[in-house]
Amino acid sequence: MTKGITNKEPDPEIVYADIFHHPHWQSPTRPHMSLYDRAAQFAPFAALTGYEDMVNEEARRIEKVTDISEKKSSFSDF
Repeated sequence: MTKGITNKEPDPEIVYADIFHHPHWQSPTRPHMSLYDRAAQFAPFAALTGYEDMVNEEARRIEKVTDISEKKSSFSDF
């Protein structure tokens, strides 16, 4: 029987002997999920869609406000 990586861990076949050779449980009420559908659950997704546009818009608005305040301060010098 095989042991763990360092030979200090207990043999998994002994530790899990009560469940090791049981068949894989399948729900009687739900159909088996295809590998395609299962892979889709772990596929990357765009959680932050539109975030970059929002940040760019806010930066544009802040630049506009900064430009206006700079113009006001330069006019007050006269």
